Amino acid sequence: MKYLLLLPLCFSACGPVGRGWEAGWTERAAQDRIMLVRNAPETLGHRRLVYQSAAHPNLDVFLKEKGLPDFIAETSSDDRQYIILYYLDSKNAFAARTRRGVNTEIDFAGPYTMTDRETKVLRDLQKGSQQTN
Repeated sequence: MKYLLLLPLCFSACGPVGRGWEAGWTERAAQDRIMLVRNAPETLGHRRLVYQSAAHPNLDVFLKEKGLPDFIAETSSDDRQYIILYYLDSKNAFAARTRRGVNTEIDFAGPYTMTDRETKVLRDLQKGSQQTN
């Protein structure tokens, strides 16, 4: 009987491992992609921003000031991660880079004015996503 009391502790210990696995999976899925950012239904882009904001607190501050972007793109090198945040209404994009690791600062650059072609491609992607929901 006393071992049954320990059972919930065993399963709760798996929680952080599961979230860590999911964060790693989403990073691999996000590599070299442009992703729609939407909370409901949640998209991979939104999930990546949640993970990145937890790992890099100044990204969370940036998002609270600017709001969620419409799209993000991610790529990385051996020791760096790069994120582009696209805001369609203002036709602005921000570049962000950081070293891998938790609680590291993200360096932001921008805003950069998006080209008409970039804006059109992203608007078409946005329209396509609305038709499938």
